[in-house]
Amino acid sequence: MKDTTKFYINGEWVAPTTSKTMDVINPATEEAFATISMGSSADVDKAVAAAKAAFPAFSRTTREERIALLEKIMEVYQGRYAEIAETISKEMGAPAWLSQAAQAATGLGHLATTLEILKKYEFEEDRGATRIVKEPVGVCGFITPWNWPVNQIVCKVAPALAAGCTMVLKPSEVAPLNAHLLAEIFDEAGVPAGVFNLVDGDGLEVGAPLSAHPDVDMMSFTGSTRAGVEVAKAAAPTVKRVAQELGGKSANIILDDADLNAAVAGGVQSVMTNSGQSCNAPTRMLVPAAKHDEALKIAAAAAATVKVGDPFAEDTKIGPVVSEVQFNKIQDLIQKGIDEGAQLVAGGTGRPDGLNKGYYVRPTVFGGVNNEMTIAREEIFGPVLTILPYKSEEEAIAIANDTVYGLSGYVSSGSIDHARDVASQLRTGNVHLNGAGADFNAPFGGYKQSGNGREWGEFGFDEFLEVKAVMGYTAA
Repeated sequence: MKDTTKFYINGEWVAPTTSKTMDVINPATEEAFATISMGSSADVDKAVAAAKAAFPAFSRTTREERIALLEKIMEVYQGRYAEIAETISKEMGAPAWLSQAAQAATGLGHLATTLEILKKYEFEEDRGATRIVKEPVGVCGFITPWNWPVNQIVCKVAPALAAGCTMVLKPSEVAPLNAHLLAEIFDEAGVPAGVFNLVDGDGLEVGAPLSAHPDVDMMSFTGSTRAGVEVAKAAAPTVKRVAQELGGKSANIILDDADLNAAVAGGVQSVMTNSGQSCNAPTRMLVPAAKHDEALKIAAAAAATVKVGDPFAEDTKIGPVVSEVQFNKIQDLIQKGIDEGAQLVAGGTGRPDGLNKGYYVRPTVFGGVNNEMTIAREEIFGPVLTILPYKSEEEAIAIANDTVYGLSGYVSSGSIDHARDVASQLRTGNVHLNGAGADFNAPFGGYKQSGNGREWGEFGFDEFLEVKAVMGYTAA
């Protein structure tokens, strides 16, 4: 078994300062298959010092040098693509097809998008006698989650490298091995020593000191709203930039003129993908009250086609959820939905039939939900859909916006103009019309307690730059 107990600091794999370790659990078997070290503030100090020392030289590299670096990273990444996909499936439970087609693919997608932006990006412009210059923000601290691990690491690391920043990453301790593979890829690709650093650990011992560190110029965090608040609090005394992509409880408004069969069935599949472990999943489906019963039948039938099982079995559509903690939380919330009077039309508590081991959750659909129920307000982060009836379009929009979150929204209509009009009234950072998918060039992020700042594309690139005005640069 490969040694995964070291941290990547200043271009080398180094021993941690303490001997505390944690097992990495395969959620399909509930068995440990690797071990990582749990870092401390001393490890954070070493990593930040390395990033700070590397910044002056790396920040002054040319566009052409950074283009070549990203191209080399992509080349090495492609050579280890299968290993990345397999690792993600083992440590967080995504079915192999999803890890191949999406989980690992997002890393290449963000690298390719960033590369094209870097080639054309205007770092300087003149306005009268003043030159406006965009410069790298400095040393960045990254804290990333387990649900789309490579996606969330690379959508931060790629633009940070392209902008000329240096960085320290704390990946999720629940699914950290993909981050170790990425560190190996960056090393092989020739990322200079100290530019990228990796320290494993938990939020208290690594995340908090990284967020509070006076030599960190920016924190970029993806995770729960609760944890995001703690990152912001820790960062506040040093007035560093903080970008956050947090929780969601996204509404999926199916308008009266939509194809009900296609919209409901598609919405079910979208929620269930990745075992419901996506912050932008359309977990609140809003349907016209007159079509509520019909929608429940369609949703139940769609949920019945979602085969739960071994991530490496060919017919598996969704694997387990990531951990025992998540499994228990989801079970409690499903029971809460039953207790509060929601109509259970598919799934329920317990594991699916025939699965006695592993953190497997039954694909679950509730109908007759109102927006005051716990299952309509809390982010469940599992394969659980709530269906809410509405009496008017105005009520549907009001229900959709009646949440502390504002990450994403979904609208289905037989008229694109109708869908656009409803989308314009949703207080969310993203809206998907008629099943439209993700766009690596579009900004990703949310309103309200879903975070601040944006990732992906040029908007995500801008997050890693400071703006300087140099007056008198040219003759008046």
